[in-house]
Amino acid sequence: MRSKWCRAFPGLAEEVANARRFVAALLDERGPVEDAVLIVSELATNAVRHSLSGSVGGWFLVVVGLGDDLVRIEVVDQGGPRVPHLCDVTSQEEGGRGLVLIAGCAKGWGVKNWPEGRSVWAELAREGA
Repeated sequence: MRSKWCRAFPGLAEEVANARRFVAALLDERGPVEDAVLIVSELATNAVRHSLSGSVGGWFLVVVGLGDDLVRIEVVDQGGPRVPHLCDVTSQEEGGRGLVLIAGCAKGWGVKNWPEGRSVWAELAREGA
């Protein structure tokens, strides 16, 4: 990555909108804004809903990397018992389709576990690259 930015957010549902604005402002005229905003929205929401980041005093970190031909969006959370995974899209359950959306628009995505949390990332092709 040629450039990298990061910002920490409180682990509150209303902070997901701030994460979207952060990514949109960084990528304006530099990358695939709409897909990047969708990705950070899904990943940040998952961090708040399904990890310890959503607990009192919790936080999540958004990292944006910009390379010559790709953009990497990463959300670091405080971990928890649930492991991010693709869900069955034919299920009637509400929710659970965010990673399927990400897998559909990203060049790749993955999960990295840390001693006190994890990061979920996705890479997008840069427009015009």
